[in-house]
Amino acid sequence: MKGCDRIRTGKKGEDIAVAYLKGKGYRIIERNYKCPLGEVDIVAKDGGAIVFVEVKSRKSEEFGDPQLAVGLEKQKKISKISLTYLKEKHLYPCNARFDVVAIKMLPDGSTIELIQNAFELAV
Repeated sequence: MKGCDRIRTGKKGEDIAVAYLKGKGYRIIERNYKCPLGEVDIVAKDGGAIVFVEVKSRKSEEFGDPQLAVGLEKQKKISKISLTYLKEKHLYPCNARFDVVAIKMLPDGSTIELIQNAFELAV
């Protein structure tokens, strides 16, 4: 059951992130873009930039802040997927960046933190 609960938390977090990003003026291009290398949660446009957004959600503080889960290996994976996306959509070269949306869904209230330019291209 833990796996199902984690998937539900992730999906709910992504829904919250999409609404939050739209409120910040982002235009959502795709959700859950998949390629053989993996998946990116959200691809959006913010001004002139294509933004690859990783959403991390937590229902407790047991494992620390959600954004801490986007370590170097995850950054490398997202970077490779983003390059595949840009090539597939014929968008390269372009202005692109990586954002992280960290969501805490705690019993005493939820918080959302948007970290723009969370990391550089890592390959």
